Amino acid sequence: MSETMIGADGKKRCSWCGLAPEYTQYHDDEWGFPVSDDIRLFEKLCLEGFQSGLSWRTILVKREGFRKAFLGFDFHKIALFTEVDVARLLNDASIVRHRGKIEAVINNAKKALELVKNEGSLAAYIWSFEPDAEDVAKPQPVSTSAESEALSKALKKLGWKFVGPTTVYAFMQAMGLVNDHAEECFVRTQVDGARKAFKRPVRARK
Repeated sequence: MSETMIGADGKKRCSWCGLAPEYTQYHDDEWGFPVSDDIRLFEKLCLEGFQSGLSWRTILVKREGFRKAFLGFDFHKIALFTEVDVARLLNDASIVRHRGKIEAVINNAKKALELVKNEGSLAAYIWSFEPDAEDVAKPQPVSTSAESEALSKALKKLGWKFVGPTTVYAFMQAMGLVNDHAEECFVRTQVDGARKAFKRPVRARK
């Protein structure tokens, strides 16, 4: 199977864009561009957890529903959720109604607060697991990496849930810690430029 496809506009994109119409804009505007905003990082990690066992399209078409249900994925607010909120979310058809995953988001919000207190920011901690540039010079046809396994293990040790290495690797791809756009994909060069200009957050020194 080819790594790229040619869209209606004549541009070459990663072949997975052809799997669903919703993928093109997500691919062109978001996937792979580096992110340092804590809320966006937390949101994506939660959504990747919800995707477990499902397609990304299922999550993407419900993303606005998720954002409304989880108060914009502000982990400061989610950490205060109670069983009443769990019941509310289990009755919300705009999201994936899975008790374990819903409770994981609430749990992870509390853990995110602890991590921010200790590390300065969620971004600083996550970006400390960025692979060396020479290790990701070309797109990697893999679903995990040494770094995603290390971040997964570290988060689990801190008490986070639904953060397996495959979930974490998909998160790292999407948030720009690696550039896994196909070599001939027109967005790959844009992501390379964004990553070069990106100011990496630094972990707080204790």
